[in-house]
Amino acid sequence: MSDDVSGRRGLLGVAVLFGAIALFIGADLITDSGEGAGAGHLAAELVVLVAASFGLGAMLWRLGRLRRALADAREDAGRWQEENRDLVQGLGVAIARQFSAWGLTDAESDVGLLLLKGLSLQEIADLRETSERTVREQARAVYRKSSLAGRNALSAYFLEDLLPGAGG
Repeated sequence: MSDDVSGRRGLLGVAVLFGAIALFIGADLITDSGEGAGAGHLAAELVVLVAASFGLGAMLWRLGRLRRALADAREDAGRWQEENRDLVQGLGVAIARQFSAWGLTDAESDVGLLLLKGLSLQEIADLRETSERTVREQARAVYRKSSLAGRNALSAYFLEDLLPGAGG
């Protein structure tokens, strides 16, 4: 989701840039025409104004599409969560039970869940308001106590039997 937010900010920033260019070129065009600038100069500025306006329109159109796609994705995710609420809660209970069986501390369990959700060590550190080094050590403790080789093995431990195999 953070990529979506940064993508929207990037598009919005480009749209603002195109808008500012169009505004400044438009103001310059008005000023230059009042000062008697040549037709070639005014035509060149008009071309830049039209290009900036099209750029602004394109960025606003893409931003609207991105917003609609994000809203659709959130709606789909909400529907999926609602349809599978009991299964997800059951999986959550099973994961917590297994973390307890492995003897994970509360902090290690939190890190383990965030690893399963796909967050990076830095994202986990930011969420937990701690250092990345601390999170890295807690992740190592999760892997050591579970006798698993790493993040992929941790995910596979809980998901392998839930997902259909390659043959169906």
